[in-house]
Order: sequence, then C-alpha cells, then structure tokens
Amino acid sequence: MNDMKCECGHVNPVGTILCESCGKALTENAQKEKLHDMRYEGSARRSQTYNKTIIDKIWNFFSSVKVGVWLIVLTLVASSLGTIFPQKDMLPTNLTPEEYYHKEYGWVGQLWYKLGFEDLYGSWWYLLLIAAIGVSLVICSLDRFIPLHRALKNQRVTRHEGFMKRQRLYIDAAITGDQSFAKVKERLKEKHYRVKEENGNLFAEKNRFSRWGPYVNHIGLIIFLIGAMLRFVPGMYVDELLWIREGETKVIPGTHEKYLLKNNKFILDTYQKGKDNEAFNQALDRVGTVAKNFQTNVTLYKRKEGALPGESGKLAKVKDDEIKVNHPLEFAHYSVYQMDYKPNELKTMTLQLENKKTKKTFGQVKIDLFNPKDVYDLQKGYKVKLIGYYPNFTGFAKDGEPQSSSPIPDNPAFLFRMYSPEHPKGEVSFVAIRQNVEPLGNNDYKMSFAGIETRNVSALTVHKDLTLWILAVGGAIFMIGVIQGAYWNHRRIWLQRKEGNVLIAAHTNKNYYGIKKELAAILDGTGLPVPKDQQEGKKEKEKEKEV
Repeated sequence: MNDMKCECGHVNPVGTILCESCGKALTENAQKEKLHDMRYEGSARRSQTYNKTIIDKIWNFFSSVKVGVWLIVLTLVASSLGTIFPQKDMLPTNLTPEEYYHKEYGWVGQLWYKLGFEDLYGSWWYLLLIAAIGVSLVICSLDRFIPLHRALKNQRVTRHEGFMKRQRLYIDAAITGDQSFAKVKERLKEKHYRVKEENGNLFAEKNRFSRWGPYVNHIGLIIFLIGAMLRFVPGMYVDELLWIREGETKVIPGTHEKYLLKNNKFILDTYQKGKDNEAFNQALDRVGTVAKNFQTNVTLYKRKEGALPGESGKLAKVKDDEIKVNHPLEFAHYSVYQMDYKPNELKTMTLQLENKKTKKTFGQVKIDLFNPKDVYDLQKGYKVKLIGYYPNFTGFAKDGEPQSSSPIPDNPAFLFRMYSPEHPKGEVSFVAIRQNVEPLGNNDYKMSFAGIETRNVSALTVHKDLTLWILAVGGAIFMIGVIQGAYWNHRRIWLQRKEGNVLIAAHTNKNYYGIKKELAAILDGTGLPVPKDQQEGKKEKEKEKEV
C-alpha cells in the first residue's frame, strides 16, 4: 500500500486522517467534522489500516480497548470464584481435596472440585487469561503510542487553516502588530512553554510528557503481570507450611532437598497471673492460657555436593538459630517463620499384657505411634502382634471395620492378637483410649494402659520470593504513570498570521478550563482576543433549537 503525500510535502503512512506535519484533513469524514478528534492526532494506527492476514486480525483483536476490558472483567470474575471455597493450599492435611470439598460443602463442593477450582490461581486457563491481558496491554500500547509519538514529533509551527478552525479553542481576529506577538512570546516562555517561531507564526507547547502517562501505566502493569506469572516458575516463589516435631530432621520444602532443618526444642512461654502485667489478669480469667512467646530452636543443615536425597550422613551444619514470631531464620533468599504450634502431641503409647483374673502382667509394649512394629516379643511364650493400627480412630464402619481419618495419632487405636501358653493361636482385642473391645468373644488376657510420651510440634512457614522486586518496580512505574497523566496536561497554542488577520487556536488533552484561564492571562493587554470555546457555542445552539 502506498503512503499518502500531503500538499505540504510531508509523506504520511496509509490510514492517516490528519497530516502529521500541517494537520490538513486527508479524508472526507475528517473534512466534514466541525471539531477534530485529537485523541491520537489523526495518526495512522495499524489496527485501523490493515485487516488481511491472520497477524492483522490477531493484532486488531487485541488492540481493541473493549477486548481488554472484557479480559479484565473475566479475570475478576474468575478470581472471585476462587474465593468461594478455600484453595487446596489452605486445606487440612488429614483429607484429600476431593474428600474435603464433598464433606464440607456437599455436591456444590464436589462440582467445584471437578471443575478444577481447588487450584484456580495456578490453573492453565487462569494463567492464560493473565497472559492475554498482558498481550492486550502490549498491543494496545504499541498500536497507539508509535503513531502518536511520530505525529507529535513531526508537527510544524505553521498549520493548515482547516486544522486551526477545527480546534475547540479558536478565533480569527484582526492583527494589531508585531509587538503583540512579541509580548505573547515572552509571556508564553514565562509560563514554561517551549516556543517555536516560523515566518512570524508562533507555536507553543508544554507538558508533552503527560501524554505518555497511560503508556507508562501499561508498562508498569505489564512488568507487574510478568512478576505475578513468574511466581509459577519453579524456584522463583515458595510459600509452604512445614510441620516439624521435636527431635525431627526434615527437608525444607522448595529447596530441592538441598537444605534440611532439625527441631531441637520448642519453647512456649505463657502469661502468668500476678507475675506479668496486672492488666492481663482479666483477660486470662476469661480466655485461659495466652501465649507470651513461642519459638523453635533449630539447626540448619546443607546437603553436601554429590550426596543423594536420604543420605543423612552427608550433611554440613550451616548454623543454629531461634525462630520466633516476626524473627525468621533467613538463608539463601529463604525465610522460615514461626507460624503455629501443637503442644503435647502423642509420640509413644505403652501398653502391658495383663491376665484379667489374676491382674498379673507379662511385660510391656512400647508402641512408636509414627513407626509401630508388627510384633512385640515378651518372652516365655508371651507375644503381642499388631494386626491393625488406626492413628486417628473415628469409629466403626457398617461392616465393623475400624476407621481412621488421618495419619496423625490424635486418637490412636489398635487391633492386637495376644499369644500366651494357654492360647497359642492367640486372642484378638481392639484397644482404644478408654475402650477395650473383644470382637471374638471373652478373652483371658487384655492390653491395659501403662503410659504415654508426648512431644511438641512446630508449624513453620517457608517463604521465598524472587519476584517481589519485579512487582515493586511494576507498581512504582504504574504510579509514576498515574501521576504523570493526572497532574499535568499537554497544552498547545498556535498563533498564525493570515491576510492581515491572526488565527489563534489552542488544544489540551484535558482541563480546558485551565488552558482558557492561562490563555486569558497570556493575551491580556496584548490587544489579541481570547479564543472562543466552539464546543460551548455548539451546546448553546442546540439549546436554542430545543427551545
């Protein structure tokens, strides 16, 4: 397609409505307009010029502001759907997501899960929506910024008469002499205008940078979206919960099994009546125990190079630390925060084999509730076999089978087969806290409670965010664009001699009240009239017709 050459000699790209240099209307529709649409200076936008290839159609689709708005609306609606029920990262660990949603919310929760909303913000289609918004911002910006920048860069001092007449602020008046122009030029410079002169004509402009405010906004938003999407790249963002028991060493989530943490001791300090501030006494009477401080004393280890996962012998100690609320353990861009705790979790339970009639015992069985043995040999023909273990016993199913809701031993129960010289084939007994059931009839022996061991469990949050600075930069650039576009406006004033008269026109991208007031101050005492607002005149004529 050929370029369009204006009578002023400037070559304009195809699709240009107003000549980039002199402002002459190049299309019939523009020539019929009473006031020019100066939003993009009548420049040639790609989306309004080409529509042949598939690339043109994709470009035109994403360059539409309506498409961008709809993408944002769809993303907001999708984001709100993710807040109806908790996301999978917030669910308890004792149930699978499918079981949790069905149990808590019935068929609605089950449908919600089947639709894939349990991890909505990490789903492929949600990320696709975010990416589409980013593409729309890029194409919208390029489609408008490049031609607008070219048009503002090429504008001449002397503009076409039709361009001047179709500005909102315009007047054609008799000239009073060169001295008036000199005064106007001086006052324009006092108002911080950049003034250009050509053949006795004046062109003054200031705050052109404010026109780029929306595009700076877009750059900030694009950077912000890039930062948000980078959170789904492995290694860029970690936010995991780590439950770790006293004496336990665990791999720190998100470190690719490179770092391990050992819980040496959990410490809980509580407020005491009389010993601490007396103002707390009333609160303590009302709610009971209140934590004053809780912390986890830990040792951080790093796996040596060449060591395989699970090789605990090849660990190098990094440091000892105390993790307190708001005082995290920090290393290699990671921060480990004290989040929660669970005091006195059952660790072991000790039971003893006892003759029901004689009350005589024949040895104790100490069961590790996290790693129980299958068989406990008590010598002299006495033996106990663990044939069923239910860490969190919740009751019996319809078929009589014991049920457990989680692997955490909050309410342990056991199914034993007890061997003795009198019963070489064994007797079966079901034992739970304050419960002893003999499912196959009366037994001569039973398992009686002898003691427990507990330990504290600490909940730590592992956090790593390499995207935070990207989000901060994007947010800062966005705010710069907001300030740039909100507190300044692009103002232009043209003074042009024509056959003994002077044409005065002015344009601003917003705040016409401000430029009218400024023009009145500039032209005061020069003998030149203040341009009239042609839009106000148009409104008055419309009112007269209505009357």
